[in-house]
Amino acid sequence: MSRRVRRKVAKKGNEKVVLPSFPEIEDEVSCSNSNEAVDWTSLPDDSVIQLFSYLNYRDRASLSSTCSTWRALGSSSCLWTSLDLHAHKCDAAMATSLASRCVNLQKLRFRGAESADAIIHLQARNLREISGDYCRKITDATLSVIVARHELLESLQLGPDFCERISSDAIRAIAFCCPKLRKLRLSGIRDVSADAINALAKHCPNLIDIGFLDCLNVDEVALGNIVSVCYLSVAGTSNMKWGVISTLSHKLPKLIGLDVSRTNIEPTAVSSLLSSSHSLKVLCALNCSALEADATFRPNKYKGKLLIALFTDLFKGLASLFADTTNSKKGENVFLDWRNSKTKDKNFDDIMTWLEWILSHTLLRTAESNPQGLDDFWLKQGAAILLSLMQSSQEDVQERAATGLATFVVIDDENASIDCGRAEAVMRDGGIRLLLDLAKSWREGLQSEAAKERAAGALANLAADDKCSMEVALAGGVHALVMLACNCKFEGVQEQAARALANLAAHGDSNTNNAAVGQEAGALEALVQLTRSPHEGVRQEAAGALWNLSFDDRNREAIAAAGGVEALVALAQSCSNASPGLQERAAGALWGLSVSEANSIAIGREGGVAPLIALARSEAEDVHETAAGALWNLAFNPGNALRIVEEGGVPALVHLCSSSVSKMARFMAALALAYMFDGRMDEFALIGTLTESTSKSVSLDGARRMALKHIETFVLTFSDQQTFAVAAASSAPAALAQVTERVRIQEAGHLRCSGAEIGRFIAMLRNPSSILKACAAFALLQFTIPGGRHAMHHASLMQNAGATRVVRAAAAAATAPLEAKIFARIVLRNLEHHQIEPSI
Repeated sequence: MSRRVRRKVAKKGNEKVVLPSFPEIEDEVSCSNSNEAVDWTSLPDDSVIQLFSYLNYRDRASLSSTCSTWRALGSSSCLWTSLDLHAHKCDAAMATSLASRCVNLQKLRFRGAESADAIIHLQARNLREISGDYCRKITDATLSVIVARHELLESLQLGPDFCERISSDAIRAIAFCCPKLRKLRLSGIRDVSADAINALAKHCPNLIDIGFLDCLNVDEVALGNIVSVCYLSVAGTSNMKWGVISTLSHKLPKLIGLDVSRTNIEPTAVSSLLSSSHSLKVLCALNCSALEADATFRPNKYKGKLLIALFTDLFKGLASLFADTTNSKKGENVFLDWRNSKTKDKNFDDIMTWLEWILSHTLLRTAESNPQGLDDFWLKQGAAILLSLMQSSQEDVQERAATGLATFVVIDDENASIDCGRAEAVMRDGGIRLLLDLAKSWREGLQSEAAKERAAGALANLAADDKCSMEVALAGGVHALVMLACNCKFEGVQEQAARALANLAAHGDSNTNNAAVGQEAGALEALVQLTRSPHEGVRQEAAGALWNLSFDDRNREAIAAAGGVEALVALAQSCSNASPGLQERAAGALWGLSVSEANSIAIGREGGVAPLIALARSEAEDVHETAAGALWNLAFNPGNALRIVEEGGVPALVHLCSSSVSKMARFMAALALAYMFDGRMDEFALIGTLTESTSKSVSLDGARRMALKHIETFVLTFSDQQTFAVAAASSAPAALAQVTERVRIQEAGHLRCSGAEIGRFIAMLRNPSSILKACAAFALLQFTIPGGRHAMHHASLMQNAGATRVVRAAAAAATAPLEAKIFARIVLRNLEHHQIEPSI
């Protein structure tokens, strides 16, 4: 029986339109009628091979198992000349299974020590290029075995992270084993000795490109012995003797490009290098503080030489230096003009290719360290350079450029604060479209899943800026990011796509992106599904996106309809030992959903109370707030309130109310306790919970006494007898204003209550308990303080409920505690501020 794949067909008017089976591939294939099937196994061999070339290695190998014909075609050597493993986990077993296909493999990318150990099992003796990152754990022994098995190696790159366990011994092994080596780039080597460098000079006569980046020590004198070198980078390397370096130029007759970025090179050494070397064309010295501090340095006097520094114009310099070769305009299109030039010059191409690589490396490192004083550079040149590099044909350059864009716009990692000027510079130069194109790309090779991850990460950071988030949405970003979340199986891309959607949805008060994300087909279902991912980062970002989206009423109900309640309760149940970030977002998403009473009841029935109580006991302040907020919403329903008591929630809320560092957590814990013991739960407790045949044995009286005691203690922490006495004795606005400032909980102004909730606090003002009266007045005070995001909304609800008379009665009650009377007077003052007329 032949295996067939039926194509989806939709009608458009009287025409039939074939929908692609794979959303990532945009080409449409016509079909004669809706019932016709395509026999994929009957395709010509060259078409099948072309189809296979679009797949990553795992999908390629899986599809080869479809039939014997495809198995043979899937092993074609033309499909396995290049292998990118760095987006996937590769161990010895996986490498062994691929070995039969990799006989003619020439180019390999990998990530991490485990993949490095597995390389030898590929048995790819014809390898010419190896590139690896996340190399901190790779040892001399592993690297030595790799190079010993691949003596035809021409290019070896390990970085940009530090190769902490690689020493000069491994460099000597590289020299002895790889005589054809042309390119060697290593990052973070502690010591590159003279013996190691001399071994390279002796055994690798074709070595033209060397990079010892971010090293601690490099023997400067020995570098002069590698007479074949054309391109040399020592960027970020410490302890260099620049006086020695500057005298080596006459020993390196072929040196064309030298990169000394992020070092302490001095102006005299720069001058010496530019003036004494006849072959040197490009000297890159970006972010070199000693050079930049010399206001007298004049780079323009060295004709025919290009100095790249923070104070020079890179685009103009490149255009003027190579104008005859590229016919380039003098502007920011110089890299693009070079790539599109029909006139090719190998020497010039080599220089530009090297420049792309070293610039992407240095700009990423600079963005990561975020030194002071670079705003002008980033705004005028840095953003445009990174965007130009994103269009490079070198995949690792693309990735670093996208990561650099994601990094340099963030000025505070802890709070994810975005520099609006930098974000708008990216937007102004067309960066949103470039990042989206890269994120949507599906081909392995030039556009790998890792590049998608970097692009999606950059979009996520930019989406944190209000103006940029609108630009992302206008450029089709919502659809693109949802497609990534739906269809990409690489967890890094899923995580960043979910984070980008979360940031797009975070501006509900200022734009319509929140609603737009929720209305995008498949968005909510994809995010709900991602909360079940085996990868914590994906679960965390998906929950964060659902939390932000739940602020929109329609989204809230749609998330529940998509199975969000069950998924998020399951997530909360499973994350007791997870990171605080995941705990916060899981509780936060349930908090957002529980604003709807129907969702609140569903969360309770689904078993959401117990995990939220567990999260309320977390040591993290942020988790306190979201767990307390969710329990506050749940406690509004008497059935949930009883569940909270039965599950041991009162001691947890009491602990939050009295001990949390967060005022907001303490406030919401007090409100939850007040809801639970305002009398509505008592009748419900007589018949037990709706989902249990027998109620757990609890002492409501004991729990009530404990709750009221700590509610009172919480309210009294905001009381100052002297200030309150002055306010009680005087009707002056200044006295009440002084009390207001003392009791204000700033974050409470962001809370939005429903009419039912406001009505419950108003009713609580009539409660026989003086403690509950004071708590209710305190809550209404917080919700109506002028300047609060929803203060006018709450004031309007109070007017509609006829609250003014009740509040005035509470303010004048002879038996009410002082705090309740003062808080009630402030509430009246707040209502007057919002121009609410008294209702007598």
